[in-house]
Amino acid sequence: MPSEPAGTGTAIAPDILGQAAEWLLRLHDDNSADMRHACAAWCAQHPEHARAWERAQRLQALLGQVPAAAALPVLGRPSSARRRTAIKHLAAWLAVAPGAWLGWRLLHPGADSPALRTAIGERRDARLPDGSQVTLDTDTRLSLHFDARQRELDLHQGQVLVETAADTHAPPRPFAVQTPQGRITALGTRFNVRMDDGRTHVALLAGAQLIQPAGGAAWQMAAGEQAWFDGQGNHALGVLDDTVASWTTGMLVADAMPLAALLARLDRYRHGRLRCDPAIAALPVSGAYPLDDTARSLAMLEATYPVHVRRAPGGWWVLVEPRGSIVATAR
Repeated sequence: MPSEPAGTGTAIAPDILGQAAEWLLRLHDDNSADMRHACAAWCAQHPEHARAWERAQRLQALLGQVPAAAALPVLGRPSSARRRTAIKHLAAWLAVAPGAWLGWRLLHPGADSPALRTAIGERRDARLPDGSQVTLDTDTRLSLHFDARQRELDLHQGQVLVETAADTHAPPRPFAVQTPQGRITALGTRFNVRMDDGRTHVALLAGAQLIQPAGGAAWQMAAGEQAWFDGQGNHALGVLDDTVASWTTGMLVADAMPLAALLARLDRYRHGRLRCDPAIAALPVSGAYPLDDTARSLAMLEATYPVHVRRAPGGWWVLVEPRGSIVATAR
């Protein structure tokens, strides 16, 4: 990492640090050639400008991006008041001696990475720093890593639908989603990623993707395909189920889906425990089930299939079991 110019051990004026912070945020929002040239012109106006900008670049290089405390308020074109707060946060970071940044990073690993998450029963749309769009399913957690070299999402749990934007950075940065089972590199795509029982499930609605499992050779997907892979190199590739993204509209669309799998999806949208009797786990069910009203979905199942929904007092624990003593197939 380059050091600050020799003979510049004195403190940098707060107003200049504020200007450097403003330029960092401008380039965070718009990394066009015109904006970079304008920043270079500001640096050339005075040696202290160049020194402040050098410090800003060192901070960004160390943390990998604009620090979360400043970056998160500016995502999605914030109000001027929020932007002023972000600039103050950044200027405060820049005023700290550079050696302290490394100490903070070592004491707080990963704390600089902005995160997106949803609560149980919540879905959320978000615009990423590069203009890409992401929709988070219920009980989902993402970490964002955007810098001069990469655009990466770490999916820790849950499900996301991603629509990538063309990168204006030069050179263009790859866009990837990392899960415990491997890495998905998008090639101008719209795709769905879900983590479930030690597997990553990918559905490609548009574009192409490179899949690099943690324990196997890389392979490529084309639009109209879906696949799962695990961390041992195992995977299966098939034809896209065109209902795979129906969850973004608040519906779970099933076409001969095993009952146990459907209940597992509904379970993620409610507090408590929703379980399936093993005797009917493979029962194929079809229909459109509302995710935001799981009680209604269970009532629909009970009215359509030979199943009984048994609830413990308080409704926290629910078991779906065969109706009476009959283990039947779907009607």
